[in-house]
Amino acid sequence: MTDAGQAVEQAHRTHWSRLLALLARELRSIDLAEEVLQDSYATAVTTWRRDGVPRNPPAWLLTTARRRALDRRRRETTLARRLPLLVTDDVDDPRALPDDEVTGVTTIPDERLRLLFTCCHPTLAPEARVALTARLLGGLTTPEVARLFLVAEPTMAARITRAKKKIAGAGIPYRVPSDAELPERLPAVLTVLYLVFTEGYAATQGDRLIRAELCDDAIRLTRILVGQAPDEPEPAALLALMLLHHSRRDARIDAGGEVVLLRDQDRSRWNATEIAEGLALTERSLRMSRVAGHYALQAAIAAEHVSAGADGPDWAAIAALYALLDERTGSPIVRLNRAVAVAESDGAEAGLALLAGLDDRLGRHHLLYSTRAELLGRLGRRDEAVAQYDLALAAVVPEAERRFLRKRRAEVAAPP
Repeated sequence: MTDAGQAVEQAHRTHWSRLLALLARELRSIDLAEEVLQDSYATAVTTWRRDGVPRNPPAWLLTTARRRALDRRRRETTLARRLPLLVTDDVDDPRALPDDEVTGVTTIPDERLRLLFTCCHPTLAPEARVALTARLLGGLTTPEVARLFLVAEPTMAARITRAKKKIAGAGIPYRVPSDAELPERLPAVLTVLYLVFTEGYAATQGDRLIRAELCDDAIRLTRILVGQAPDEPEPAALLALMLLHHSRRDARIDAGGEVVLLRDQDRSRWNATEIAEGLALTERSLRMSRVAGHYALQAAIAAEHVSAGADGPDWAAIAALYALLDERTGSPIVRLNRAVAVAESDGAEAGLALLAGLDDRLGRHHLLYSTRAELLGRLGRRDEAVAQYDLALAAVVPEAERRFLRKRRAEVAAPP
């Protein structure tokens, strides 16, 4: 890839969601904002290759997108009447652009929290809110969103399209909701932030296991949300969960790009400041809750891991927390993680028993196969373990994890 191509790719990873949110506010149309921003990135590929990468790539992209929008509106004077508005508010002419900023941008305000709440409006079904926001705001591709939801890509594409059509023309306010509206809107917003962080923490595609820019974006927006809702325990719990996981980012991959398991990680490379904040937020969220929510339970599990002594974490306590989380959510991924904890506390046979029935619920998920392979290997059932590793490798797996799975398969397949 050329230097210009790499710069465009980096700009997409780093700035897409901020630019889209700002354009959506200015244009009062998410569809138009997405279209002109895509054009802007496409133009950057050829222009930056010819003229060089600009000193301020996001400003260049924003200015180019604004000019595309102005050109569209000059050519089509009836555009505002013929295209349904996706978002509205009561400031300024909805067809106006900030002309004084078209020729140069130095500071780009962050409008993502507004866009987040706009896409999570209660007129949409919960799964549609999450899918649309993860696609638009999280910058995730449709295949990435589909994988996070454990559904087929065409199904997810149709869901996102239906969500856009449903909110077209609804006049949804482009703003952070009032205190009275906040409790109803929070669950979908938290789910989106969690999914964006999850894709950053363990990327489902590509050659990078960790997409730190997605994690950083999710943490930043969640921190803002905690400020907006200081008396709500779950935003604080989600921020705690993110910080505790992200604190280990530098230790999760070795110098050769290979996966390092939690038990083998160099704890001196963990971020002590983030751990301290995450532990404090976990305690705070648990004190605020009469009944711990599922983000609080996950944060408590993460806290057990980072607080473990020389003998390792308290697997019985972790298994008990996962049992509560399994009962609350019914999530197959939670059941999978519970099986791992139970295997550590009660043995591989007990862990295997919890994996029963997950094939239908998780589909061809490499983590299910690799977990089952690990437990079978511990029991000496080497041929079955190898077969499960083969199934894991046949699934869609990021390259860093693929190398790890090949290594584990070779170790299990070798004669004792």
